Amino acid sequence: MFWEKKLAQWVDEVRTQSNLPARLVLWDGQKHDFGQFTEPQVTLKVKTASAMRLLLDPSLDNLGEAYVKGKIDIEGKLSDVINIGYSLARSTVKNNTSKLARVARYFNHSKASDKKAIQYHYDVSNEFYKLWLDENMVYSCAYFENGDEDLATAQLKKIDHILRKIELQPGQRLLDIGCGWGALMLRAAQKFGAQCVGVTLSQNQFDLATERVKAAGLSDRIEVRLQDYRDLDGQFDRITSVGMFEHVGRKNLPAYFRKIHDLLAEDGVAMNHGITSSDADSGETALGGGEFIDRYVFPDGELPHIALVLEAMQRGGIEAIDIESLRRHYARTLDLWTEKFEAKADQAKKLVDDEKFRIWRVYLAGCSYAFEHDDVSIYQVVCRRAGRSATTLPWSRRYMYDTPL
Repeated sequence: MFWEKKLAQWVDEVRTQSNLPARLVLWDGQKHDFGQFTEPQVTLKVKTASAMRLLLDPSLDNLGEAYVKGKIDIEGKLSDVINIGYSLARSTVKNNTSKLARVARYFNHSKASDKKAIQYHYDVSNEFYKLWLDENMVYSCAYFENGDEDLATAQLKKIDHILRKIELQPGQRLLDIGCGWGALMLRAAQKFGAQCVGVTLSQNQFDLATERVKAAGLSDRIEVRLQDYRDLDGQFDRITSVGMFEHVGRKNLPAYFRKIHDLLAEDGVAMNHGITSSDADSGETALGGGEFIDRYVFPDGELPHIALVLEAMQRGGIEAIDIESLRRHYARTLDLWTEKFEAKADQAKKLVDDEKFRIWRVYLAGCSYAFEHDDVSIYQVVCRRAGRSATTLPWSRRYMYDTPL
């Protein structure tokens, strides 16, 4: 068969150039080692000949598809599996640069399509997310002040870090765009005395957030809405957007920030916390990772480079006044999520089908690798309406750390 000759050639190239501690086992018992003098740490078991088309063109998208569709099984420590996957994908770049180039893609991002995309990702089931998130169900990058915090502590520190950054005061009106299951609003109302409005497009998030607000006795201070941010009106003293703007679309960013501008009080402060591309042209995540995520995890997601974010802010009438990278923090967050997901694998398989389980397994671990190696990044940007006097800015960042709770 044609693929047999191509397979032998490919394995020989990988063995010579990369010497990977991995073994390929075909459905008929054939074995091929990718390492010359190393014991395999990872074994890829090919279950069907239909997998060869994907395996012989091993972008992250193709490798991911072969795994989630059950065409291959993988044995080995998950972090080793991801390392091998990236190494195999990199081995194809020289021969397939056009396919793997970082090309910016643009999606429609109508209200209907955005709602459908959000519900696809977030409405898996609340029980599924509870398995591997912290007790407050915070689904965004945590903040490790010292590096040794457990997940729940780091997530609470992240929320407090955000609320300190925007200098939230008792009685102020806070808008949380993409409020998730309500953790930030609950903290803002309980510890900072704020009046909160949160919006989400996920029915599951809306239902549980509403339930949690009621259980906390905070229905008079927190309002949860199943609503598109574009339909909001009114004025808010503070605005937070955490892990949401990745769904906005690159072309829509100026309008998104203009909406924040219009919703923000004249002396208000906002903070945008979101994942960014590490490609200066805001292109797709390298090696086919972006294609896999768009198809199986985050439909219609688009990652802008931080430079494009700042430009879009200015075009939307917003001034950035503080910028912080949390890339290291997200790599650690994803490591902890992955550990919990692996530990709860048997329970997860009872909540979702095999394909969905495989998607989330490689997605979480793969994202950890991506943040660790600067394939993607993440920034918190504190901002306000442009054109205000410089005398209203603090002299230093000390207020972010010294404010007692």
